[in-house]
Amino acid sequence: MAINTVANVVARLCFSSSLFFSEELNTFLIILVTFVGISEAARMGRHIRMSAFSDMLGPVASKVLMIIVTLGTALLLFILAYYSIDYVAGLVKTNRLTPSLRIPMYLTVLIVPFGLTVTGIQFVLAALTNILKPGVHLSYRVEDTYEDNLDTHL
Repeated sequence: MAINTVANVVARLCFSSSLFFSEELNTFLIILVTFVGISEAARMGRHIRMSAFSDMLGPVASKVLMIIVTLGTALLLFILAYYSIDYVAGLVKTNRLTPSLRIPMYLTVLIVPFGLTVTGIQFVLAALTNILKPGVHLSYRVEDTYEDNLDTHL
C-alpha cells in the first residue's frame, strides 16, 4: 500500500499524471488489511475494549462478564458475516466490475465474510477458554492481567 501510494505521488509530481488504479488498489488493500487484522487482533487479545466497569468487579463477576461479552461479540460477528455473504452473493449476480481495474467487484470484498467469521471463531474460543480455565482471558492465548505501575513512576 505504501509503495503504491508513493509511486502515485511520484507519478503525479514527475509526470503530472496519477496512476489510474492507485486509489482503487489502496481501497482493496485497506479492506484486506482490516478484515485480516481484526482476526489477528482478536487472537492476540489486542482488540478495543472498555474495561473500567469490569476492573471494578471481583474475579468471578469479571469472568462471567467476559464470557457474556465474548459470546455476544461472536454472535454479532457471525450475523455480520451472514449479511456480508448475502452482499457478496448480490455482487456476483450483478456482475459489477471495478471502474479502473475492471475486476469483478465481489472479489474485492470476498475477504469480509471470511474475516468476520474467523474473528467470530476467535471470540468463541476466548469464551471457551474463560469457561474452561481459571482466570479472565482476553483470547484463548492471552490472560487479562492488571499491572500496577504506579510505584515505578514515583
